[in-house]
Amino acid sequence: ANAKLSSDWRKRFDAMRVAHANSLFQLARQSIHGQRPSLAYELVLEALRCDPDHEEARRLLGYTRFRGNWHTPFEIKRLRAGYVWHEQFGWLPASLARYEAGERFYSGRWITAAEEARARSNIRNGWRVETEHYTITTNVSLEAGVDLGRRLERLYRAWQQAFATFCATPDQLVRMFERRGQPRGSSVRHQAIYFRNREEYQAAVGSRLPVDIETTGLYLSDTRTAYFFPDQDEEGNPDHTSLYHEATHQLFAETRPMAETAGRRANFWILEGIACYMESFELHETLDTLGGTRSPRLEAARHRALVDGFYVPLGELVTMGMEALQHDPRIAMLYSQSAGLAHFLMHAHDSRYRDALVEYLVAIYSGEDRIATLAEAVGQAFPDLDDEYREFLKKLPVEPAAVAE
Repeated sequence: ANAKLSSDWRKRFDAMRVAHANSLFQLARQSIHGQRPSLAYELVLEALRCDPDHEEARRLLGYTRFRGNWHTPFEIKRLRAGYVWHEQFGWLPASLARYEAGERFYSGRWITAAEEARARSNIRNGWRVETEHYTITTNVSLEAGVDLGRRLERLYRAWQQAFATFCATPDQLVRMFERRGQPRGSSVRHQAIYFRNREEYQAAVGSRLPVDIETTGLYLSDTRTAYFFPDQDEEGNPDHTSLYHEATHQLFAETRPMAETAGRRANFWILEGIACYMESFELHETLDTLGGTRSPRLEAARHRALVDGFYVPLGELVTMGMEALQHDPRIAMLYSQSAGLAHFLMHAHDSRYRDALVEYLVAIYSGEDRIATLAEAVGQAFPDLDDEYREFLKKLPVEPAAVAE
């Protein structure tokens, strides 16, 4: 009797979850027609959490059911070609046992993992890891390249969901919700090079930077490549903040045509501010998060504004181009403030300003921005935004915004 009661309860509970997911998706459709794309995608993600098999939500995020599971087009292509996914080694032909036994297929023959590592020690002959949106070259290890690819793909998905109208116009999003357009997807393959240590990284990128600048990651728009090495924090733990920061620059620069003047005349602060915001990205088992009070950038912004009394009014900040901001002696404080303002525009008032922020970013990257662009997009004068930002900082903490894995 208890088993039957438990089974009946489970069936009713599952039916309620499916019904709730359908209701959330209908609300998402209403939101997209109401020009609220950020809210629409949050509702789509919530629908998937209630019903992981919700067909319309899966379709919108680019998934198709294949062999009983949900996969992206890239994954389906690999599976059809006879490849198998391995958590350590990535996509491999059906030779997993030999890899797990320590063998590697290199230059037409099987050798030991140690022999392959020696052969690939020079980055020119490094491992090449292909993921859905990235090609990664590394001389760290195959496993490190696969792990980096997994991390970049999850960042990509979070970025795509958080900045929906940067990837597609509002009209395109409406057509996708109404099944009159293809799910979002990018044909761009982003390039990343992952060096095994700081010395090799510095030798490759050092000539592109002033002699007194030390970086832990870099994106160069002229080579359309991001450069990284395994970084650590002060306690010796892996530190991925530079990875998320530079990969964000890459995504914004390569997803749509970028004007050469983007951020050079004015409005540069948000290009760095939004990349600093993306440093808050965290991976979890069932979902990933953006934002939240655990972000060191946001805490620094709060402290400098409310404790140190440092704040440059938005009306002045937006006039600064790249050279003016990067050569300002207050650059560290300006970066903190920019990060805090980005958090504010992403999350304040239940994310009311997020879509306007994306509109602002589109204008900058398209070279169509003006000094007044941000104020016009959000519908608020700069002094009012300054006041709202201070109140936002005073009312922390801010709950993280969940994004789908």
